[in-house]
Amino acid sequence: MKKIHILSLIIGCTLLWSMPACTDLDEDVYDSIPADQFGQTSAQINSIIAPIYKTLKSAWPGDFFCLIEETSDMAISPTRRGGDWWDGGAHMEAKLHTWTARNNLVRNGWNACTEGISTCNQVYSIIEKTEMDADLKARTLYEIRGIRAYWYYMLIDNFGNAPLAIDFNDTSLPGITPRKELFNFVIKELNEIKDALRDDVSGASYGKFTKGAAYTLLAKMYLNAEVWIGTPNWQGVIDACNVVMSLPYIFEPDWKASFAVQNQNSKEIILPICFGKSDGGNHLNYRTLHYLAPPALGMSFGTWNGICAQPDYIKQFDDEDQRKEGSFLLGALYDPKTGEIITTAHNRPLIHTVDLTMLDGSLKEGTQWGEVNQEDGGRVNKWEWEVGLSSSEMENDFAIFRLADVYLMKAEALLRLGQDNAEATRLINLVRERGYGNADHNYATTTLDNLYLERRLELAWENYSRQDMIRFGKFLDPAYLKPDRSPEYRLLFPIPQTAWERNPNLVQNPGYPVFSSAN
Repeated sequence: MKKIHILSLIIGCTLLWSMPACTDLDEDVYDSIPADQFGQTSAQINSIIAPIYKTLKSAWPGDFFCLIEETSDMAISPTRRGGDWWDGGAHMEAKLHTWTARNNLVRNGWNACTEGISTCNQVYSIIEKTEMDADLKARTLYEIRGIRAYWYYMLIDNFGNAPLAIDFNDTSLPGITPRKELFNFVIKELNEIKDALRDDVSGASYGKFTKGAAYTLLAKMYLNAEVWIGTPNWQGVIDACNVVMSLPYIFEPDWKASFAVQNQNSKEIILPICFGKSDGGNHLNYRTLHYLAPPALGMSFGTWNGICAQPDYIKQFDDEDQRKEGSFLLGALYDPKTGEIITTAHNRPLIHTVDLTMLDGSLKEGTQWGEVNQEDGGRVNKWEWEVGLSSSEMENDFAIFRLADVYLMKAEALLRLGQDNAEATRLINLVRERGYGNADHNYATTTLDNLYLERRLELAWENYSRQDMIRFGKFLDPAYLKPDRSPEYRLLFPIPQTAWERNPNLVQNPGYPVFSSAN
């Protein structure tokens, strides 16, 4: 009897791109299965498509997350006293809008997209050639196309122009496809698959690319269409959001439900990145917490003392808004054994301040960027810290899309069209009232400025600050540590030098130096 060696295919696909271990999908691996039996269970399908979902871990909370949030006015990875997080100036370049095609954050963001697309193409090719249940095969191929569309959306958003390559068996080196053509490709893909995907909101659909995910991604594409292709489609945003809102998602009464350790139970999450302690988990705890912070939070592991919030971002929050404390770790951290404030290696109290203070004599390369004390800056506090977590990454999932964002997208589209301010106000107030815990701060009527602020309060750390700033015309403006307006070409990142070195058919984005071996 003919055998299909599933295990070798999965290993080959995974090792090709060195992806982290796995999501929380069912992942029983089958050494060999008779061809006429393969594809009869969801567990078998999950085993072979798991690599496409694992690629999502490259979107957050690694270098791509830093690139997106640090080039906006949301986050910063400051150089710490002693030189920690200098990283060749990569984070400084992100904040000051001086990045080049050799910046490591830019390179890793591009690689996340292109490797994610290639993995989708490879798994698609495997399943396309496999004998299996016809209906299940079709639905599985739609899922793969959905994740691939997500990665093209990330390319369109951040790099604009990129190769359009969807045939894994085509080994020719692709050239650049303009942003508008990529946009049209994603729209076409989503329209072809959106109503054929599963539409349930359940444990079985959690972690999968569903109808809700397809329509939310479609709304995102239309939300940014004016920036990306020059033609707005606000009605398209409204229509797509209405479909998502008709599905059985729940606007969770508890704002923190979508950020809990076991947040897979949240019915607000539309498309998650699934993390587990044993399979390449959520390393946000390492990235943001001070070296001595874990015991104060009931945990035990080494940390990197990196990313924190930019001061002005925190200052937008009212103290009455529970999302301030719920998003940022501020104030003193105490030694649980002594009850005293922890003392850092530099004999300073471990008190996280809103402001960052540049140390005398530390300014870099004639800029306003310098070293700061280890404890400076409000740290990420949005995802629940698991008391007792030891020597491990977190298992809190990350919501790429969630219902609160859908409400705010629809509200924005209504406001931009000048339609139904009452409905826009109602949607914004739903988000705002949950954030404050009462209706005392609700709006009687709303504007785009109100909407923009609410997105910032609700979606801190969630990979949307740069995109929102660009759409609202604020991304290039003078900002913290950046006194001058950035040039227009900074609305896109450059294609990395290393990508051109592997594929000389690539053409650099306008404004950046043309590719050369001397760069």
